[in-house]
Amino acid sequence: MEDVITELPPPSRFFQEDLNNFISPSPSPPLPFLVFSNPKPDMPIRPSLLIIALSSPSLYIFHNFSTKTLVGSLILPEVPFSGISAEPSLGDKTCNIYSLNDGDNSTLLVSAQLGVSAERSHLIARLLIGADIVPKRVLILDSIQSRNFRGKLSPDETYAFKLETSAERKGLGDGSVGSSLLKGIDYFPSGSMIDGLPAALLSRCQLKNIKGTLCVSWPEFGSSVVALIRSLLKRDVLPSLDVSLKKEAQDQYARFNRIKHQPYDTELYT
Repeated sequence: MEDVITELPPPSRFFQEDLNNFISPSPSPPLPFLVFSNPKPDMPIRPSLLIIALSSPSLYIFHNFSTKTLVGSLILPEVPFSGISAEPSLGDKTCNIYSLNDGDNSTLLVSAQLGVSAERSHLIARLLIGADIVPKRVLILDSIQSRNFRGKLSPDETYAFKLETSAERKGLGDGSVGSSLLKGIDYFPSGSMIDGLPAALLSRCQLKNIKGTLCVSWPEFGSSVVALIRSLLKRDVLPSLDVSLKKEAQDQYARFNRIKHQPYDTELYT
């Protein structure tokens, strides 16, 4: 005779998703929000250009940018504050907002050094574009994910592609057709895909009829792609500002070669 206490229970007749129907859903995580420096700038902020740095090379370039002023931060409640250094560091999981033109907010930079889940991407996009920050133009800098690219990517070659909103491609607002922000870059190949936060940001620009450009580069890490992004910024985006890197910074990146982003906590979204 079987012992009902010690014997293994029989297989459940329910699927796992059916069993979840009897469990109360987990509470939603708190909403992200923006915090601005004191004195708080006039709201909404209307920069002529908003640069959102997501890729490792772009984050490294702007981290070593000397003429920037902190004006605010984006706070994700699920990202802990423990371990964040007093001075800005590439290893911190932060999302800071800087002014690049001596505090006049004509060009804003968002340095996103934290992982954002797909579920939170549209919330972040709405915070950064069209609410407290209403830019005339947006440039998003990200890396190509090899899993989303239709074709072969050589680790020994450097690439850069772009995607644009309708307003950017048509040159709306200034009477000049074809006034693309990045003129010498090919469009992202058909059949390839962009997802996550960069896709949400570009979609937000399209929805708000804002001139928006997404520039994706390959490889994800390395001094060669840093040089490529720096040359694009100097030629087409920030010609009047010094975006050069000192020799020590170049050597540091060659040794560091990878910004380690801790992934978001998936337990919050299961």
